[in-house]
Amino acid sequence: MSRGLRKFSVETIAVLASVVIFWVPLYFVLLTAMKSAPEASEMNLAWPSKIQLWQNIKNVVAFRDHMLLRAFWNSSALTILSLAAMVVVCSMAAFVMQRRNDKATPWISFFVLAGLIIPPAIVPTIWVLNEIHLFKTLIGLVLVEVALGFPFSVMLYRGFMAAIPREIDEAAVVDGYGGYRLFFTIIFPLLQPVTATIIVTQAVFIFNDFTNPLYFFPGAKNATVQLTLYNFTSQFVSQWNLLFTDILLITLPPLLLFVFFNKKIVAGMTTGSVKG
Repeated sequence: MSRGLRKFSVETIAVLASVVIFWVPLYFVLLTAMKSAPEASEMNLAWPSKIQLWQNIKNVVAFRDHMLLRAFWNSSALTILSLAAMVVVCSMAAFVMQRRNDKATPWISFFVLAGLIIPPAIVPTIWVLNEIHLFKTLIGLVLVEVALGFPFSVMLYRGFMAAIPREIDEAAVVDGYGGYRLFFTIIFPLLQPVTATIIVTQAVFIFNDFTNPLYFFPGAKNATVQLTLYNFTSQFVSQWNLLFTDILLITLPPLLLFVFFNKKIVAGMTTGSVKG
């Protein structure tokens, strides 16, 4: 088999695999969201006899006193606050870790890397948040999201910062720049590619987070978009058409974000890896 034909075969298999893994489930979600309740309960790929997508959307939005709208507000606030804190804290931590070179540096790097391996402990985290009076609060959940995204973001920032010459720091210090002024005036603007990558990837993760809001931010008024899925399924009755309509509505924002900023994600991660 020639090299060109082999490459074509691999690409064809990859495209077919992506269609099966991604587009077929998405098509099933959209198709079920267009059906009536009896047709949706059959759970098949048959085309609906009558398209009821708009009616299903109105029913989902109005359900439980417009709970979905409150959930979108909660998820948006959680995502924006978490990203703002994550970008500032992680970039500053990565700058210090990349620039300092002493005996503690390997240990600090080890503990940051361990954050990617060690699973979060739910009960101790709830106890800590309760002791500092942040349990069931948005700020407490923001701290949890920042802590979970900290290792990944620091590693990306640190790899990218390795390409920034230390001579820039030395020249700024000679000109009278302090630590904070040096970082936010000179270093931070240079981090735009990797910052865009972190914002997009972490925004999708935080917006779609199900477990952390369930444990650390309970309550009907505090529900995020993923928790609204409970509204349409139970032990005895499941409204499949409304459930899949809800899935469709809460999937669209992160999907569009990922599609439009896909090139920035790849550019930020590859640039950081090559320069690091």
